[in-house]
Amino acid sequence: MDGDTLQDTARQRAEELPGTEQVYPFGPEHEVFKVRGKVFLLMTELAGKPVLTLKATPLEAEALREEHPGIGPGYHMNKRHWITLYPDGSGDRGVVGDMVGELVEELVTESYRLVVKNLPRAERPIDPAAFGTATEH
Repeated sequence: MDGDTLQDTARQRAEELPGTEQVYPFGPEHEVFKVRGKVFLLMTELAGKPVLTLKATPLEAEALREEHPGIGPGYHMNKRHWITLYPDGSGDRGVVGDMVGELVEELVTESYRLVVKNLPRAERPIDPAAFGTATEH
């Protein structure tokens, strides 16, 4: 997956999620998506290549980094709780390879859920335990 497709896929999914806002707090080269003021997706360029950074549980982040050479520790973020996805052939992590749109969408959704889960219940735009499940209405 090339960098533009990587970011376009993530952006499209983030825009679909309830209560999100797109902001540029670090300048026009850093696209940030928040839910209720909390960051769940950052997009920028590293070495001229588009990348994205997402929240993940420490265990999931470790497993994703081991399984996908194109996923590394969060760039300029807490390395245990954030991951950065690199496009084909960029960065020191190698290529994304088997990363497809479905995985990117799933990772964006999970990052969103993790952030929503830590919000006070009254501020949550969705139920993070049920969002995206078959029982959701």
